[in-house]
Amino acid sequence: MITIRKFSKKDAKDAAAIWNRVVEDGVAFPQLEGLSVKEAEKFFVEQDFTGIASDSETGEIVGLYILHPNNIGRCGHIANASYAVKADCRGKHIGEAIVSHSLEKAKELGFKLMQFNAVVAANHPAIHIYEKLGFIRLGTIPGGFHMKDGHYEDIILFYHTL
Repeated sequence: MITIRKFSKKDAKDAAAIWNRVVEDGVAFPQLEGLSVKEAEKFFVEQDFTGIASDSETGEIVGLYILHPNNIGRCGHIANASYAVKADCRGKHIGEAIVSHSLEKAKELGFKLMQFNAVVAANHPAIHIYEKLGFIRLGTIPGGFHMKDGHYEDIILFYHTL
């Protein structure tokens, strides 16, 4: 069973390790550099909400998400989120749990929509979750993501009304 709770600074080391693995893989997140534990503390606290998914029996942190506005001012009612699942825990529906939780949390925080600007077209597990949960494809940007191996992959924009 997975429990999702608010990030606290004691989670920084484990959260950074999960986040940094996705960055290092170079196939989903746009960042080129990982986070130190100190940077992670600041980064995760600065989000409107950072959700930590943990195994309710062992307490092991198995995933996380960040939630924040997609833009500012007159577009500040649109949320954006990023998700990361611990590499050896993928395929266990943790991603679906954290995406679902983020939709609920975004609505609770007053957002009206969730928008994803750059879902890598080759990220089939994420796309499957988003479509299963009712996200709508807005379009595709050809070659919008520079993969770690050097080739360019299309990115897909999605949105979900909250």
